[in-house]
Amino acid sequence: MIKDYRNYLRIERRMSPSTVTSYCHDVEGFLEYTDLVPRAVRPEDIERYLGKVTADGLSKRSTARLISSLRSFFSWCVEEGEIKDNPCDRVDAPKLGKYLPEVLSVDEVTAILDSVDLSARFGKRDRAILEVLYGCGLRVSEAAALKLSHVHIDEGFVDVIGKGNKQRLVPLGEMAADAIVAYLPERPEPAARAFDDYLFLNRFGKPISRVSLFNMVKQQAMAAGIQKEISPHTFRHSFATHLIENGADLRMVQEMLGHESILTTEIYTHIDTSTWHKTILEHHPEG
Repeated sequence: MIKDYRNYLRIERRMSPSTVTSYCHDVEGFLEYTDLVPRAVRPEDIERYLGKVTADGLSKRSTARLISSLRSFFSWCVEEGEIKDNPCDRVDAPKLGKYLPEVLSVDEVTAILDSVDLSARFGKRDRAILEVLYGCGLRVSEAAALKLSHVHIDEGFVDVIGKGNKQRLVPLGEMAADAIVAYLPERPEPAARAFDDYLFLNRFGKPISRVSLFNMVKQQAMAAGIQKEISPHTFRHSFATHLIENGADLRMVQEMLGHESILTTEIYTHIDTSTWHKTILEHHPEG
């Protein structure tokens, strides 16, 4: 059933590989813990499992995602005729406040970029990756999968293949373009013809992995003395926030980020407001 459900998420729902993996992992964990077949699951079984993972320290946000995974799986079971009703319908998800992601200031972004040792073996590659993450607002998976043939230096844009295999055009700034040009002469020899078109390669000549990108970003943040808990996605958040702070149209930012809904992009207006509010309180004599 899990195999069929995985194919459903991948082919019919067109979810990204990482989302498919997360959903199936959540469902497998629940079924292994309860040792029940789907038709035997009751709402109290789900509530008991949620109580267990919450006691183990699972956050409200992760718990909400877990419920979403289970609800999706049991909805699919209903569609397939395996069960009559979705047991998750009677389970309440935890109330979540508005999520405001961590954002770097322009000075912090600059500090991280400047912390890269360009004389190191992969210094120019890492600088190019950071410039693309911030300058184009790419997801980590999009940066790792970026193709040489999709980077148009002279025209000043990149073709990005995002979620659901949807394509979008994103402007390529001068600093990001210069960083890519500086990296290309030192780009490793591809280990196989299948890797010829990947822009960012590791020391084995294979496409750089998401994990390697995460580790590199964290290392450079530490080298720059940044205390915030950041990831490659932090550059995407910072990219969007800085655009809006400087007056960019929300619809334009939505298109550049590849958000299906404008509501997803609107979170960055809240970040802008919260930053403004915090700054006022810090500098007001009665703050």
